[in-house]
Amino acid sequence: MNNHPSPLASPGDAEVLFLDLDGTLTDPSTGITRAVMYALERFGIHEEDPAKLYPFIGPPLYDSFMRCYGFDLPTAYKAIEYFQEYYSRQGMYENVPYSGIRELLYAWQSEGRKLVLATSKPEVFAVRILERFGMADAFTLMAGGDVAETRVEKKMVIDYAMNRLGLEDSRGCLMIGDRKFDVLGAAEHGIPTLGVLYGFGSKEELSQAGASWLAEDVSELGRLLSAPQA
Repeated sequence: MNNHPSPLASPGDAEVLFLDLDGTLTDPSTGITRAVMYALERFGIHEEDPAKLYPFIGPPLYDSFMRCYGFDLPTAYKAIEYFQEYYSRQGMYENVPYSGIRELLYAWQSEGRKLVLATSKPEVFAVRILERFGMADAFTLMAGGDVAETRVEKKMVIDYAMNRLGLEDSRGCLMIGDRKFDVLGAAEHGIPTLGVLYGFGSKEELSQAGASWLAEDVSELGRLLSAPQA
């Protein structure tokens, strides 16, 4: 695959939408930060400020534990086990869908677009979250990471999704996400990205990564995707 996004005249021309989950469809901050706090407590680290843990939203967990707390790789994977203890029990349900996003997903589906979830979150958790909030049926395919954290890079998740869909090229595809990881991973497959600014990535982060378009909120996301198709 190349790392030069294939051209789309506008987001409205996209026929296949790859969608991130955390920070794009739902606000996961409560569940993720509580799960990180739970994991850190097992190592005697007491973190009281949830906002300090927002960098854990988006990147692979092992990377965040190593970067933010200096864990080596084996310790980071042990921390992930503790994280998943909390997250599988209750953290995954401490999600809040962004207002209007569910309706938008089904509107896109009704227009004949293929919706593909592409999240680094373990697929088993992602599917349960979307089912809980009545969004799963909007998707042609739900692709995520694995519990062992070996398929967590966004490039790998998109590759996994494209293989399952039988997509041989990226023409007509668009990535929608809130972090640079979405932009960079999609670019590896020649897919342009529409960055959303209501999640956890800044305008600067998304622009510098190479996002082709930006949406301030869910309403603007809908307007951008409703542009007349060529």
